[in-house]
Amino acid sequence: MFSCTGHHNAGSLQKPGSRKIQIRNIPPHLQWEVLDGLLAQYGTVENVEQVNTDTETAVVNVTYATREEAKIAVEKLSGHQFENYSFKISYIPDEEVSSPSPPQRAQRGDHSSREQGHGGSSQARQIDFPLRILVPTQFVGAIIGKEGLTIKNITKQTQSRVDIHRKENSGAAEKPVTIHATPEGTSEACRMILEIMQKEADETKLAEEIPLKILAHNGLVGRLIGKEGRNLKKIEHETGTKITISSLQDLSIYNPERTITVKGTVEACANAEIEIMKKLREAFENDMLAVNTHSGYFSSLYPHHQFSPFPHHHSYPEQEIVNLFIPTQAVGAIIGKKGAHIKQLARFAGASIKIAPAEGPDVSERMVIITGPPEAQFKAQGRIFGKLKEENFFNPKEEVKLEAHIRVPSSTAGRVIGKGGKTVNELQNLTSAEVIVPRDQTPDENEEVIVRIIGHFFASQTAQRKIREIVQQVKQQEQKYPQGVASQRSK
Repeated sequence: MFSCTGHHNAGSLQKPGSRKIQIRNIPPHLQWEVLDGLLAQYGTVENVEQVNTDTETAVVNVTYATREEAKIAVEKLSGHQFENYSFKISYIPDEEVSSPSPPQRAQRGDHSSREQGHGGSSQARQIDFPLRILVPTQFVGAIIGKEGLTIKNITKQTQSRVDIHRKENSGAAEKPVTIHATPEGTSEACRMILEIMQKEADETKLAEEIPLKILAHNGLVGRLIGKEGRNLKKIEHETGTKITISSLQDLSIYNPERTITVKGTVEACANAEIEIMKKLREAFENDMLAVNTHSGYFSSLYPHHQFSPFPHHHSYPEQEIVNLFIPTQAVGAIIGKKGAHIKQLARFAGASIKIAPAEGPDVSERMVIITGPPEAQFKAQGRIFGKLKEENFFNPKEEVKLEAHIRVPSSTAGRVIGKGGKTVNELQNLTSAEVIVPRDQTPDENEEVIVRIIGHFFASQTAQRKIREIVQQVKQQEQKYPQGVASQRSK
């Protein structure tokens, strides 16, 4: 989300005494739970944030609970080989985290100024909350202009800083652009970029309207959508636009954001941007006030806020129960010495995590019962998948695939399957997880049946969310038409 401000030099390795380190040259396709598992070996990780740079590889800043843990991580990870990539590590001096940013850094929208949110509300209002948009790669040249004149004109007129991440995601059809300015300056710069793109499209005979695509962290998107989509509908109605929001499927370190696509005239899109950013900024500032040392809110690789691939999480029940099956020989690693690991995991995820007793002497799998809201499920399951990989219960070339069971009301099982198995087949194609809904299952005392999901972490997560979404839709219909759908459930 943030531009790298170039304040880490090669010599900083010689300066220990900081809890914060930077890791560079990370393969962009590395999945977060693999990196997470690696970092967790050396201590308690309080925060991981991604730094945007113009390199082809990913860069992250990691904050450990103590300086000693950071020191061990630096020693162990320096030169760590992952595939053909060799990690490069440096310390980030502590004063860059705790002292106010010097003026030039504050203007550059450096991430250190964001961390002032820990201190209290007076800082929250001054936080630089940049606008991130995606622009088609073929328009980048026009936005920059001959000898950079167009972009200079935009930044001068709007008093903004515009970063075009040209080298990010090489070969991609779209490039991210980050705009740092006041809310008014941001909106004006966005409007100018939209006008340039539309002009280019007209000249190159691309007749259609060019949509505005805004990138936003998942933790903020729920509040933009609003209860039952009200906020979004209001913005659409007032600005005459059509707004859609992506779901997260292909997650990697490089894809921590949802895409908000706004369709309409340049004028309509520009007006919608003002309202969308107002909502996102408000949500962000509220979170900054509520932030505590462990949530490491912004740009954290942990999906507590940005990675969870479920859309309208306001409509889900607070607590969900998922049963995850792990190899019997991995139980010790998940529990840890005197239960230390499982306790730390439960604290980190904000979930209750219990391991069910073995059903017999020779069982190959044990059931882990995870109880907590959707985001806690994501974090807990992510850590368990990561731990199994890290402890070599799966070979290096093998993706960690586990079976998860979730319970759904027996009256909705048919909807999960769909006519002639249509829904379940679509679900399997979409998520690449295996989804099994036994047809002849006897419902339990709560009138619920088990759905089995088998797949790697992101596939399993997406399938879990999609199924919960179907259940939620059926529940809403039952509330509207209690006599129709729900009659078979009445006791």
